[in-house]
Amino acid sequence: MAHDFNSQKAETFSAFSDLQAEGDLPFEADLDLFFLPGSTDKEWMPLAEALADLGFHTQWAEAEGDEPATLIATMPDQILSASAIWMVEEVATRVAIDHGFQPDGWGFAEG
Repeated sequence: MAHDFNSQKAETFSAFSDLQAEGDLPFEADLDLFFLPGSTDKEWMPLAEALADLGFHTQWAEAEGDEPATLIATMPDQILSASAIWMVEEVATRVAIDHGFQPDGWGFAEG
């Protein structure tokens, strides 16, 4: 089944709107994108290298308790707007899907 980028974009814009409604957001922050492997034997290093080539910092978080193993891709000092987040998220998601991973949301920490 093909990934639904329109739904993903709508979710990103909605989530960002909800965050804005909660209070002031920083102008920029380190944007974390989360990707789950499509299967338990999926190698994460090829995806990490492909994302690093695009300027992401990557790390692998092993499964812990109910939390699945996750590749975390961080784009440092990202401007925080729904459009800016979506541009980065879409590019990374396309690369992740090509490597057998699926998006699992995003978050940020002030840089």
